[in-house]
Order: sequence, then C-alpha cells, then structure tokens
Amino acid sequence: MGKRWIGVLATALFTLGVLLPAAPAAAAPTFKVPFKCGQSWSGQTRSNHSPAYAIDFNRTDDLGDPVVASAPGTVDRVTDLGGTSYGKYVRINHGNGYTTYYAHLNGFNVSVGQSVGYGKVIGWVGSTGGSTGPHLHYEQRLNGNDIQVRFNGALALYWGTKTYTSDNGCGGGTATGTVNTSGTPLTVRSGPGTGYAAVGTVADGTTVTIQCQTSGTTVTGTYGTSSIWDRIGAGRFIADAYVYTGHDGYIPNVPRC
Repeated sequence: MGKRWIGVLATALFTLGVLLPAAPAAAAPTFKVPFKCGQSWSGQTRSNHSPAYAIDFNRTDDLGDPVVASAPGTVDRVTDLGGTSYGKYVRINHGNGYTTYYAHLNGFNVSVGQSVGYGKVIGWVGSTGGSTGPHLHYEQRLNGNDIQVRFNGALALYWGTKTYTSDNGCGGGTATGTVNTSGTPLTVRSGPGTGYAAVGTVADGTTVTIQCQTSGTTVTGTYGTSSIWDRIGAGRFIADAYVYTGHDGYIPNVPRC
C-alpha cells in the first residue's frame, strides 16, 4: 500500500513539473573587454590556469594601465591579499548571480557599494599577489562558479592566445529618466521582463539612473507600448514604457545591456 501511494505521489509531482511554466533564464550581462575603448590586448587561456576559464591579459609596457568594468554592476569586494593569490583585486556583482573578478591590480579606483558602468576605471594593471609579472587576471562567474568568458556574447578562445580589441565605453554612458505611473509604484524586476522576480518598487516621480538598456517583455505604459527595459542597478530592471527619458526608443549613447 505504501509503495502504491509513493508511486502516485511521484506521478503527480512529475505532472506538475511538466505543467508548471519554467522560470525565465537569468539575464546575462553583455560583458565587454575590461580595457578602454579601442585598446587591443593579448588574452591567454590555458587548461592549467586557476580557475581554468580565467583569462590573463597583457600588452607591451602595461604596468599601470587602467582596468575598466566589463559590464554595469555594483562593486562588492575591494581586497588586498598581500603577496599571495589574487593580491589586490576587485569583484563586481552584475546581478542574477553573475560576477567578474579583476586581479593582481596595482591599485584601486573604486570602493565597496559603488555602482559602475561600462568604461569605469576600477583599478590599474599590476603584479601583486602570486603574479610573476604585470598582467590582468580576469574572470566571469555565475553563482560563484567560473564560466567560460564571453565578450559581446562571443566565446573567448579556449585554449590559446588571442588579441581582443575593446569597444568598452565607446561613446556610451548613463542617462537619467523620471518614473511616471500616475501614482502607482513601479515594480522593479530581476531581469528584463514581467516574468522575472519582483525585487522592489520605485515610487512615481523618482529620477533613476539608467546604466544600460535591453529588450524584453513588451509592456504598455504611460509612454505607449515598448519592449525596452532599463537597468537601474545590479539585477534591477524597469519597463521603459513608464519612464520619461526624452527619447522614443533607445537612448543615444546609452549602451545595450
């Protein structure tokens, strides 16, 4: 009798799993090469690297060259490990479980809790920690696990050395907008769509800083119907249809997420 009920329960759970809609996949940022616009850097990957999917970046006389945020986010770690491991490093939280690491820095240009956008200088190339020469050790992680690096959605070279030219911050920047909902607080989502989790609200009349824009669920709001979503922080998106920016469609010079 007990086994029968276990079988019935298992069948019911399986059926529910099939019928329930799947949660939307976490929105990955559009990562860019972590150096200033137009610069070319040699990026090396090797299977014996730690972690394996990290990239070491070099170019001639690179000691002290600026390192920039590869995507919008919030700085959540600025650490100096001394003469071991990463040495001086910065970690940026991009929301939805995505983080980036910038290690062996010569110095810092950001602090914990600071919001950063594309092209923001976070530090300078160095040779701190376990480094044997100036370079940038760069990682992308998801939920704490290192993942294969992508720039503008394209997979980095594994394994070997490749030259990467940066379009990070090329003519891009942030913009401001004013939320207009005729009094109702605007729901903030963890990703660009109404199917993503609600992570807070923004009051009517609030001025927000738009770090980047992307496409998502089509929404009809105060300013018509639009599929554009505005990123206002790490893992924080609002429907552009409720935001006055002075522009129809995408805002000029604001990067795509």
